[in-house]
Amino acid sequence: MGDLEDDDVPQLSSHALTALQEFYAEKNQHTDPGGDDKYSVGRIEENWQLSQFWYNQETALRLAKEAIAVAGEGGRIACVSTPSVYQKLRELHREDVAVYIFEYDRRFAIYGEEFIFYDYNNPLNFPVNIVPHSFDIVIADPPYLSEECLRKTSETIKYLTQDKILLCTGSSGLFSSGAVMEEEAAKLLEVKMCKFIPKHTRTLANEFRCYVNYDSGLNYDV
Repeated sequence: MGDLEDDDVPQLSSHALTALQEFYAEKNQHTDPGGDDKYSVGRIEENWQLSQFWYNQETALRLAKEAIAVAGEGGRIACVSTPSVYQKLRELHREDVAVYIFEYDRRFAIYGEEFIFYDYNNPLNFPVNIVPHSFDIVIADPPYLSEECLRKTSETIKYLTQDKILLCTGSSGLFSSGAVMEEEAAKLLEVKMCKFIPKHTRTLANEFRCYVNYDSGLNYDV
């Protein structure tokens, strides 16, 4: 056969080419963080298109330490839509606790069996290895400020936890005030607002608060 003419060479559509470029860019940016060290921290960055607004380092560390203290040695922690806390927990190199990330963002699949794909629209859709009420504490941050999202995420939380809940969410949005948000959270999960105020890496229009259903260190000064 002779050489192909230029017109005979298959050409990608502009849409396919863009998708391919994005794939390789993401692959280069987010290399496998695991390797031989299961606690290596990946370089996954927040994605606003997935409604990701991550905590700053101080808040992520405070919440991670709180979860470890509550779970105790040999405990199990579920991070529901809280990827920055999950990555901080990995960074702390704690082998005495088991940590799982329940997340819509499939980039977190690089963390292997610790990643559980999670869509709040299907709040109880989990693989068979996720046993009901098998986590000592669930730390959750619903991805959207809506009553529907909070309600569905609450179903997930109640399914996963033995009893301890740490909820982080905005005090505005569809809710007219923090008092209304506090009322909704209390009704759905029997949690109370903490003194500790979580901060994010970027300035958000909505004030965020933490809510718990146990005697928490977040109610005291560091």
